[in-house]
Amino acid sequence: MFSSVARRYLLTSWRVQSLATHMLKSVVTCVAPQPNSFHIPQAQRRLFVAHCVQLPYQRPAGACVLIKGQQFHSSTQSHKRKKTQEEPQERELDLLRYDMKDLMKGPKPALYLGFSGLIPFVCAPLLMAVTEVYYPDVAFAQVAYGASILSFLGGARWGFALPEGSPAKPDWLNLANSVVPSLFAWVALLFRDSITESSVMVIMGLGIALHYDLALLPGYPSWFKALRTILTLVATFSLVATLIIKNVYPEKKLSEIFQKNN
Repeated sequence: MFSSVARRYLLTSWRVQSLATHMLKSVVTCVAPQPNSFHIPQAQRRLFVAHCVQLPYQRPAGACVLIKGQQFHSSTQSHKRKKTQEEPQERELDLLRYDMKDLMKGPKPALYLGFSGLIPFVCAPLLMAVTEVYYPDVAFAQVAYGASILSFLGGARWGFALPEGSPAKPDWLNLANSVVPSLFAWVALLFRDSITESSVMVIMGLGIALHYDLALLPGYPSWFKALRTILTLVATFSLVATLIIKNVYPEKKLSEIFQKNN
């Protein structure tokens, strides 16, 4: 029994040894350079490895980075998609960037009539500056024209809000605030003997009407907002110029000039 066990042990060890020897020979023949194969010297291989170590590592586009269990995509296309998917911000009030560019897109009759409506505002201080005389009758005519413009602006808001399908609803916000410029115009005409107070009331009415149309009461197109801004600024500066001329040049009534000529 002992001899049979020893015989099996020797036979198994011999098989294992032969198998290991055969595997070692095959590995040596694979690793050893063949005479016709391309062989890189060891010194050059060391230089190449050292050079690769010094190069910075660049992650290819589209690679995924795993940080603390979260996956972040580093592709450049994802950033482009985010930029294109971002919704544009709402336009609140930016006259220089948006509305002024749309000024010439408005209807030609509205532009011509609007700018021609500045003639009575501009001609009054221009006449008094050229003659170097302050005419209270001309100044009051300018204020009366400004009061009529204030009433027109209030009526324009009513006409814009009443039709069906209009962006502005005929509610208390639109209709009640549209009456305010007419009230300023009425109070301005009550100060007939004081041009300063009447001019101030017209200036305040123009400013409040512009504030309503641009910020408080929405609905007007961009070209009309730009037109309203330009017309209001020119009219306001014209009224201010008349007040400055009143304090600079001597006063003379037109009736006195007509009596001297007759």
